[in-house]
Amino acid sequence: MTATVLDPSPVAAGFRDQVRADVRRLAVQGRSLRVVGLISQEKGPAATYARYAQRGFEDVGIDFELRRTTSEQAEATVAGANTDPDVDGVFLYYPLTDRTGDRWLRELVDPRKDVEGMHSFWGRLLYENQRFVDPERRFRAILPCTPLAVLKLLQAAGLRSDRENAPLEGVTACVINRSDVVGRPLAAMLANDGARVHSLDLTGPLVFEPAIGRHSHDVRDSEVDRRTALADADVVISAVPSRDFELVRGDELKAGAICVDVAEFTNFDASAHERAGVFVPRVGPLTIAMAARNLVRLASAQQRQA
Repeated sequence: MTATVLDPSPVAAGFRDQVRADVRRLAVQGRSLRVVGLISQEKGPAATYARYAQRGFEDVGIDFELRRTTSEQAEATVAGANTDPDVDGVFLYYPLTDRTGDRWLRELVDPRKDVEGMHSFWGRLLYENQRFVDPERRFRAILPCTPLAVLKLLQAAGLRSDRENAPLEGVTACVINRSDVVGRPLAAMLANDGARVHSLDLTGPLVFEPAIGRHSHDVRDSEVDRRTALADADVVISAVPSRDFELVRGDELKAGAICVDVAEFTNFDASAHERAGVFVPRVGPLTIAMAARNLVRLASAQQRQA
């Protein structure tokens, strides 16, 4: 058996069509949209990501401006974007400072302009499984764009039940790396949709128990090792940003598992293609589409509240 390779680009194209229509609708109402990306590096992965993002935003009719900053000026640059009335969304390209400083910068972004969905305002709603901002359920909560892209790709791969509130009930997932940007929110989102998630990280394993029979997921200590977690998983998502990571091999996987490679460097050995049912080699195009969709939702909410 050789895995079916799921290219994220056609999936992203469908969402871009939706966003493009929403952008045109807002334009008719006199509202144009503009995103500012903040970056400190001239070269490297962040610069490459920014170029792709600019192309993706402009493709759907959203203006994009890349503002260069330094670690010393980063806070002031974020503050300037927050208060600029011509800026509707802010996108941070890491690293801007160091790990601690970047976490603080995410908190400085105005949640109303946070197209990445990484501010703690949105994080609290995610981890409490609050899917709307308001009691009237008019304004949907913003979700982190990369984990959201992964969920949309899993849907495209056919991983979805008929249960509206628990579309992943019965699914066991393994998420490798528990970063604040991808791994931790992704595990929470999978569990909120009904999956049981083995979360593997250098700091040790955790299990995210599904939000079935309770309002939101539950996180518990775990003694499940990599071998057991991978063998048990219907879905394996790996996001380890290191060339030194021990690649996931085919003989570690459950036959027919869906595998998603999120990292800058591949996290899967070639043998995984012979064991998996579906293999997703990258998520970048859909991440940008989700960021654009987040922007439209933020702008629409602001317009309706005005």
